Amino acid sequence: MKIMSIDYGDARTGIAFCDVNEILASAYTVINESYAPKLVDKIIEIIDTEKPGKIIIGLPRNMDGTYGYRADKCKEFGELLSEKTDLPIDFEDERLTTVIAHDILSSNNVRGKKRKDTVDAVSAVVILQSYIDKNK
Repeated sequence: MKIMSIDYGDARTGIAFCDVNEILASAYTVINESYAPKLVDKIIEIIDTEKPGKIIIGLPRNMDGTYGYRADKCKEFGELLSEKTDLPIDFEDERLTTVIAHDILSSNNVRGKKRKDTVDAVSAVVILQSYIDKNK
């Protein structure tokens, strides 16, 4: 099944998808939107086009495994999204995904504005690939 991954952020939100065989996650886009209802509408447009069977949202946890304020915001965003779609929504631990995404971009010599424009989509890939690998 095709799965969509969301790395929800205050200003930018990364989107990734995996193939129908659930083997490889790939970056799709970054949405620059800070107003959650508008962001949900933009994500619904992507869902209508790409037709995923499930949505995974990155859930930030503290290094000790506890949840903080940012995790609550992600859960609220998931609830807002679930009001607009019947797709199942699951959450995946996203600790260190941004660090991993920056490492990936550094090793591919992506710097400056291009890095800022893509790091959230790469983070969504890391979240989704982690989910896929964990559930195989």
